[in-house]
Amino acid sequence: MIQAGIVQRLVELLSHSSALVQTPALRAVGNIVTGDDEQTQAVLANGACQPLLQLLSHQKKGIKKEACWAISNITAGNQDQIQEVINNGLIPPVIGLLQTGDFDIKKEAAWVISNATAGQNPQQIEYLVEAGCIKPLVELLSINDVKVISVALEALDNILGCGKKRQMEAGLAENPVVNLIEMADGLSKIEALQEDPKQEIYDKAMKILEQYFPLEEDNNEMAETGGFNFGAGAEIPQGGFNFGGQQTPAFNFNQGGNGGYPSN
Repeated sequence: MIQAGIVQRLVELLSHSSALVQTPALRAVGNIVTGDDEQTQAVLANGACQPLLQLLSHQKKGIKKEACWAISNITAGNQDQIQEVINNGLIPPVIGLLQTGDFDIKKEAAWVISNATAGQNPQQIEYLVEAGCIKPLVELLSINDVKVISVALEALDNILGCGKKRQMEAGLAENPVVNLIEMADGLSKIEALQEDPKQEIYDKAMKILEQYFPLEEDNNEMAETGGFNFGAGAEIPQGGFNFGGQQTPAFNFNQGGNGGYPSN
């Protein structure tokens, strides 16, 4: 299929003027990137990110949902493929849909972010945090859907783990992500999940609480730790953060694998 040039043509059809053409092309591209990294790379090499970016703002909700699904399968790939998504500016609009989209769109957008955090790349996770992923992930913890809550908890766990690594490497007094989650009312929502009847949710919530929110810790002085500071009016330091022991560049938000929900 890849050798026959079909991928190239499918990617071209993502930019077709008719939704009747875009929809099956998008479904086909999404199915291809549910394969291995080589298949995903073939889609990326044919320039799929830019038409996918455009489809995230399509007037049809179904196309926005399918676009998020396809992107989630790309972010389930390797770190270079996750970086391709970042470099092409897909993350900010995905987070926008995570905040304001309908439920079906939100759950696909949640997979995009959760899969990207699973790559465990400190600079990539920092970018997701800078782009504002924590608040909408926390909001998902109140949705009555076990799978969505589980995906959001996985993402928050990965982000907290990266923050813990940052704390250890930089000798900070606190995990810099803890305060961000508390400011988003995440601690109370995670604590409430201790009462969830689903064992999977209870176990994940307890793991996060025990590892990152021990009762004896007081996280009210995060501003003095030298970690993240994303409070009201906070600005990203020029030159980026020193996250994971490396200086990371400031990101340009205007730049223009596989575990998402299967589309129905």
